[in-house]
Amino acid sequence: MSTIDSALNRRDFLTASAALGCTFGNTRAMPPSRLAPDVAEQPNSDASLADNIYTRLLGVRPHLGAHEHISRLGGGRMSRDVLNAMAEANEYFVDMRELNAAAGRRAAELLGAEAAMITAGGFSGMILGAAACLTGTDEVKVAALPHPTWERRECLIQTAQKFDYDRAYRAAGATIVYADTKADLEARVGSSTAFIAILSASERQGIFAPPFAALRAPPPSPHLIPHEELIAMGKRAGVPVLVDMASDLPPWPQLDRFIKAGADLLVLSGGKAIGGPQSSGVLLGRRDLIDAARLNSTPNDNIGRGMKVGKEEIIGLIVALERHAKTDHTADMERWNMRARRIVDRLQGIPGLTAIYTLNTAGYGDADLTWDEKNIPLNRDSLRTALTNGSPRVELEVIVTQDRGTTTWHATARTRVLRDGEELLVARRLREVFTGAKRAS
Repeated sequence: MSTIDSALNRRDFLTASAALGCTFGNTRAMPPSRLAPDVAEQPNSDASLADNIYTRLLGVRPHLGAHEHISRLGGGRMSRDVLNAMAEANEYFVDMRELNAAAGRRAAELLGAEAAMITAGGFSGMILGAAACLTGTDEVKVAALPHPTWERRECLIQTAQKFDYDRAYRAAGATIVYADTKADLEARVGSSTAFIAILSASERQGIFAPPFAALRAPPPSPHLIPHEELIAMGKRAGVPVLVDMASDLPPWPQLDRFIKAGADLLVLSGGKAIGGPQSSGVLLGRRDLIDAARLNSTPNDNIGRGMKVGKEEIIGLIVALERHAKTDHTADMERWNMRARRIVDRLQGIPGLTAIYTLNTAGYGDADLTWDEKNIPLNRDSLRTALTNGSPRVELEVIVTQDRGTTTWHATARTRVLRDGEELLVARRLREVFTGAKRAS
């Protein structure tokens, strides 16, 4: 580069620095972005649900989430603190290896684990946890995934906990082996077993699903082996045990329960009860297995390369974990319960509809609705259509039971992802739909 070019480049740099409020040698940082206090954490209204970023940019109508933190319905919500932290993180560049290592250390401290790493959601954590159990830190094996050629490549799952998401273990390269009984499972643990996978659904439930109304919870499988027994079985055989509890907070003691029981790896979702970004999660557990999972993950060019978590999401999740550690979960749950009671109160007096407040299998309250289709001509599809096509949109869970030729429908209005005041909009819309169907019958 010539002397003239160098002088021009330096002059251009100084001009740009001055325009940004900086002086060469005396740099003043630009203030990070901040959200105004009233931008976040306000309840939606009829007006905001009709005119928002989704409708203006894409013509997509949001709904009121009278449901769980369900990914296909948008997941959860982040606090203003989390959003502000992510906006500030956007203003800087960092070495992602350093950031991942530091964030993992802090997540482990906050969650009471030996080690941890940030993942791109719960499913990503399952893949990386499985990969860690398959390969350890053997770089030749890491490069071979998802096509392991060595003997120890089986994932053992009790049949009572078979569910769709266990395909994550197959995606890592594991061969899934199901076992029906405890004796069958013990007989199958051997030199081919890379890990045992557990779904941390409550023993009262035994299957992968959102919490049920306690009065309608299905009976557990008689073959369901208590989780502590499975973990102890893995310890005796020298086989890691991976627990998927991405969706299983609350109940809040679940995490400590599995850590104390000696689970080798645990998978958490960051965007559900923790309140972090929807596309984030945590894999935590034994240090050697977390080291192996990191080797399989981004920024290394291995099986987890595409499971990136942005620097902003990492910071957002850590701030959410900090908040989670300080949260009064009992008070938080009582706010959910009060919203459910308000919905129930506003749905009284509709002929043919029974609305009660009841606890679910996770220990918090729902608005539970029951009706006979002969009295109120609504079923799962017609109710969902009415709630989706109306204004405001509402999404909730609807199930059916049949007894002696009578078809009874049940809907659950859940309030944990709502904000105070939104439950009144949910109740108003439900009342409109049920009374309208009753008048039309």
